Amino acid sequence: MSVSFVPVPVGSDFPMENLPYAVFSTKSNPTHRLCVAIGEHVLDLKAVSHLFAPALQAALQADTLNLLMSLGHEAWDEVRTQTQKLLLKGSEVELNVDLRSLALVPQAEISLHLPAQIGDYTDFYSSIHHATNVGIMFRGADNALMPNWRHLPVGYHGRASSVVVSGTPIRRPLGQTLPEGAERPVFGACKLLDFELEMAFFIGGPGNRLGEPIKVDDAWKNVFGFSLMNDWSARDIQKWEYVPLGPFTAKNLGTTISPWVVTTAALKPFLLDNFPQDPEVLPYLKQTLPFNFDINLEVSLKPANDNETLISKSNFKHLYWTPLQQIAHHTVTGCNLRPGDLMASGTISGETPDSYGSLLELCWRGTKTVELQGGKTRKFLQDYDEVIIRGHCEKNGLRIGFGTCAGQVLPALPVDQ
Repeated sequence: MSVSFVPVPVGSDFPMENLPYAVFSTKSNPTHRLCVAIGEHVLDLKAVSHLFAPALQAALQADTLNLLMSLGHEAWDEVRTQTQKLLLKGSEVELNVDLRSLALVPQAEISLHLPAQIGDYTDFYSSIHHATNVGIMFRGADNALMPNWRHLPVGYHGRASSVVVSGTPIRRPLGQTLPEGAERPVFGACKLLDFELEMAFFIGGPGNRLGEPIKVDDAWKNVFGFSLMNDWSARDIQKWEYVPLGPFTAKNLGTTISPWVVTTAALKPFLLDNFPQDPEVLPYLKQTLPFNFDINLEVSLKPANDNETLISKSNFKHLYWTPLQQIAHHTVTGCNLRPGDLMASGTISGETPDSYGSLLELCWRGTKTVELQGGKTRKFLQDYDEVIIRGHCEKNGLRIGFGTCAGQVLPALPVDQ
């Protein structure tokens, strides 16, 4: 492992081999700027941009990651290599005291922001265990998966404007629901608010032109990096509104992502074979490259003024459809993708009940309770509950982490009578 002059505590999410990107500011300098995490500090990339090739400097001086994302995988590799050099012992950043004090900022002193301007956001439904569980609940075991599910990555277009960074509170939504046994809907606060454990990736590269699909084995060039995600879901609103076009207001109340974007390069040591697919997929989805990762995921729930309880442990490897297949299917019509577009995995559930990625599954549609510390229980989220998602890879002493993706539920606004 490379040795940085910046101390990296044992068990840190952010060693030299990670260097996830984020957008940050400080009280003394409220300008949004790019950084990478190293240990308990960040390296301000704007402050050291003059030490990079001229063609890269404008992207490193920007206030979002979009321009860097647009430069493509060769530029990303060049930035990563040079950044690692600048953090090595004996580097110019270490030896130049003034530069070091300017460029190296403790994480305790920063505020983190959305890493990119998200033009479009698509959410997939790619975990076979989650899709099967939901299908059993609502249609029965004999009809758990819809006929199309094993043939294409099911997805829908979400609302980019309500994607927020970790730490942003989420207001319990108002909406229409149809009470059990009722003939007419009622209006009021959502009663069945849920989280969904997901991961998301940002689109990079120059993008594809309208009318030009991206081939599945070329799609890796368009994956800039990954973040954690919570796709907040209003289950009772969703049940009433989703027929026939799918989720709408039940999903647009807010989607939380972690501020750190972990690059594909940092995840390479954790590559796995792709999830086995049966039946064989159509040629445009037939992927020869491995693009599955061993990413440990966990969800904790923290009631107001109480300790958090770990309620789920899952893994990215449970996804049936890969990001490359998602890109290939998304663009097969000729749909054009742009740098900064966000693609989400859908709820990531494993095979066992302790690995389910939503309260809908953990409480099995309200027939069970989730036990919390101190004797409290949950079926769905209550006001002031905080949901905290964490993720990391670990192998042979190397840990690559994603930080946290957290949000607290605020009470619904009063209903006008």
